[in-house]
Amino acid sequence: AVSIACRIKGRIAWSNEELDDLVLIRSDDHPTYNFAVVIDDLEMRINLVIRGDDHINNTPRQINLYQALGAEPPEFAHVPMILGDDGARLSKRHGAVGVLAWRELGYLPDALINYLARLGWSHGDQEQFSRAELVELFRIEDVNRKASRFDTEKLNWLNQYYLRSLPAERIAPELDWHLRRVGLDPAAGPAAADLLAVQAERCQTLVELVEQSQPFYADYEDFEPGAAKKHLRPVAAEPLRAVRAALESCDWTVEALGQAVHGTAEQLEIGMGKIGQPLRVALMGHGSSPSIDQTLWLVGRERALARIDRALGFIEARAAQGS
Repeated sequence: AVSIACRIKGRIAWSNEELDDLVLIRSDDHPTYNFAVVIDDLEMRINLVIRGDDHINNTPRQINLYQALGAEPPEFAHVPMILGDDGARLSKRHGAVGVLAWRELGYLPDALINYLARLGWSHGDQEQFSRAELVELFRIEDVNRKASRFDTEKLNWLNQYYLRSLPAERIAPELDWHLRRVGLDPAAGPAAADLLAVQAERCQTLVELVEQSQPFYADYEDFEPGAAKKHLRPVAAEPLRAVRAALESCDWTVEALGQAVHGTAEQLEIGMGKIGQPLRVALMGHGSSPSIDQTLWLVGRERALARIDRALGFIEARAAQGS
């Protein structure tokens, strides 16, 4: 019989009578996997083999080879498989399976490391772990014996946690990489710390954050037709002119900008929606953004005033066409 004390699954035994005759060399003179991996591990002085439990049936064959070669077998730890959201074994058809692919999807290294460590392992009820904590607390013997399901929603939640909690200087290199990847210049818009202070609460990945933040770094091509039709009407011209005048001499802080917009609405005796939504469409090209004071702050004075002028020009042209 052959037996091992797997660091995860405990003691496992096989009867040699259950094993087939082991082929060492193929007809093309190339060694088989089980023979090659034993020789390689011996040459590399491997003392602990950590691998998926889909290899567990190879283990007794390899132990027999170690013993036949007069060598001490290494320890083994057979890690359970990872399943996709659908319960099937994780594979390329589930999407990203490589580290670089997860970066391209907008996930932070800290979030991915934390999530993968927690996938099939736990330390009480704690969910978030720094790298230092993982080094201190992780024991391979504590890995679950059953397969774990890859929960994309939980990864998204964890990634947003790190977007909100990591220092901006830790995220800035990744944010800059994603901005440049879509043709945006990080120096042409708000600093990483300012952008994250506003957008991290609204986005779960850097891809989503950059997509929603493009108007802060470059001019949009056209107004979104539905938003322009609804909000950039002739009736919006007076509120936009009034708020532009207030913004021109306003301190460019979130608090001062909010006061300027609300003050204009009070002066004109109109609700915030009649000034906020036209202003939002003018600034972003569409009707979705952070709060209007934060949006103004991130867009910047020069760009904001120019975009209000553009919206006023659009309204004038629309009025001239009678639409």
